[in-house]
Amino acid sequence: MPYMLLIHEPVGQRQTRSQAEGEAVYDRMLRFTADLKNRGVLMAVESLNSLDERAARIKVSNGRAQVLDGPFAEAKEMVGGFFLLDVASREEAVAIAGQCPAAEWATVEVRSTGPCYT
Repeated sequence: MPYMLLIHEPVGQRQTRSQAEGEAVYDRMLRFTADLKNRGVLMAVESLNSLDERAARIKVSNGRAQVLDGPFAEAKEMVGGFFLLDVASREEAVAIAGQCPAAEWATVEVRSTGPCYT
């Protein structure tokens, strides 16, 4: 049963870490990822870049795409990354989220995935 763990972190938090702190956080996340892979529950994982000038938001209104380029000053949080898991239950996904190192400095949201109906 697929579940996604979305990592919601404060905008700018990454820049407050020293290089050594950033490397330590990164190493912890790599070990967590390797453990999920070894357990056979990891389907995909990615870290997302900060909301910088490469980010964009698109909204279509009256058939025309409107593009808002980043950074987004009004944003208080950003999705910093995700883990896509294949686990037996919601309880297992929640338990894994509680083991995620990012839960110490961010919020880990657990969401089930499903078909996109029209």
